[in-house]
Amino acid sequence: MVNCPVCDAHIDVEEDDLDEGDSLVCEECGASLHVAGVKPLDLEEAEEEEEDEEKGEQESGAEEDEDEPWR
Repeated sequence: MVNCPVCDAHIDVEEDDLDEGDSLVCEECGASLHVAGVKPLDLEEAEEEEEDEEKGEQESGAEEDEDEPWR
């Protein structure tokens, strides 16, 4: 038995069928989850893609400045 890390609702999945990195959605709260570990089964809330993209843009901008010291 596994529970949602966000709302603690029971998630009905076959734990043996899950692999690390798999994604699923909590039917109770709608949270996007990913499997962080399988033994023991560990679910974590997945980060939103928009946040990841914004972080990547900020980091790539900083790298450009480092590559061009004449600015």
